[in-house]
Amino acid sequence: MYEVSVDETFAAAHNLRDYYGKCEDLHGHNYKVRVILSGKDLDSTGLLYDFVHLKQVLRGVISGLDHKYLNELAPFDKLNPSAENLARHIYEQTAEQLRQTPNSAGITSVTVWETETSAATYRP
Repeated sequence: MYEVSVDETFAAAHNLRDYYGKCEDLHGHNYKVRVILSGKDLDSTGLLYDFVHLKQVLRGVISGLDHKYLNELAPFDKLNPSAENLARHIYEQTAEQLRQTPNSAGITSVTVWETETSAATYRP
């Protein structure tokens, strides 16, 4: 099995609803996102998936989140904008654009870091 991954960053603000602690207040993060694809076969060039294309897709997904107040954006206007929910949202948006990948490569996981030491991962 082969794996490839790309990392991207974005900045956004949020607050957690129904949470009692400092994260209930408006605050921001410099998020880091990692998308990992895996598959059994390589293409004729020897690639599982082109890093450049995967980065373009991920950048397109997170551009809608960058420098925004997440609580005002769907689905986070109703769903708490936790790192866990962000990871799933980014997975869903990225998977939609990667529906037909060469070599049947698929997203294995999406990890979202809120800080250098705190992250949440979604695996389909």
